[in-house]
Amino acid sequence: MRFSYALALLPVLAALIAPPLRAQVALGPSGEEGEPFRRQQWRVPSPGSEVASHALLFRPAGDGPFRLAVIAHASTQNVLRRAQMPQPEYRALVAFLTVRGFAVLVPERLGHGATGGRYVEDQGGCDEADYVHSGRITADEISFALEFLRKQDFVRKDGAVVIGHSAGGWGALALANADPKTISAIIVSAPGRGGHANDVPDKVCAPDALKLAAGEFGKAARVPVTWFVAANDTYFSPAFAGQLADAFRSAGGKVDFQAVPAIGSEGHWMIETEAGVKAAGKALERALNLPRPVATKKP
Repeated sequence: MRFSYALALLPVLAALIAPPLRAQVALGPSGEEGEPFRRQQWRVPSPGSEVASHALLFRPAGDGPFRLAVIAHASTQNVLRRAQMPQPEYRALVAFLTVRGFAVLVPERLGHGATGGRYVEDQGGCDEADYVHSGRITADEISFALEFLRKQDFVRKDGAVVIGHSAGGWGALALANADPKTISAIIVSAPGRGGHANDVPDKVCAPDALKLAAGEFGKAARVPVTWFVAANDTYFSPAFAGQLADAFRSAGGKVDFQAVPAIGSEGHWMIETEAGVKAAGKALERALNLPRPVATKKP
């Protein structure tokens, strides 16, 4: 009897000592298609496996497969502003891309708005900011979303484009080490972190550290980068943005740096506007249609 009782207890004991199972996160579409451009809510993976990132997906008409564009949004170190962030849409940029045959995903990263969860991109304090770490974490978040979409039947497996804005652009630069057959181009608008230090225009936290980090990303870069900055950007001025681009290029990265005229009252948000997308239009076209990489034989 005692032996039988002990055997009966084994499953209970195993359940008590086993690590807790994570709740299953529902991924994929979470609503009906709407307008414009078949706008649809999706949930995509994040590095926090218990949290799904909220995302918007836009598609041309038809079944595809379409080239994929992932747009990585801006961020802030301010906790309250992050929590209140609305779902980013980048409407003018989405329209530009979808009419050219792209499926466009705009994921909202961890610690922002409706996605919630722990903010994992923290750069640290102003003086001791770790820009390499924060950029690579952002790059990981972009990759999680991109790889999930590449598994969908309506998405091509090659020729993806990553478009990053501000902190999202900084993460996109860190992703320039990707396989150029998978990601054919990276486009960044005002990439960086630490701008408006203490809410002061034209002041950057630890600017030398930011330049060193740009060089670090450039060392491993394999994907060509198109880099935009507006003349009236008070987060990263054209002069300072040029220094970041030079650091990235000098370390080995390939950069097409484009300074565009002043856009609106604050050029940092140019890529969110119709005027900004129009100003960047020709360079965007070039970046989207770069020649595909040619396979080379090993020696």
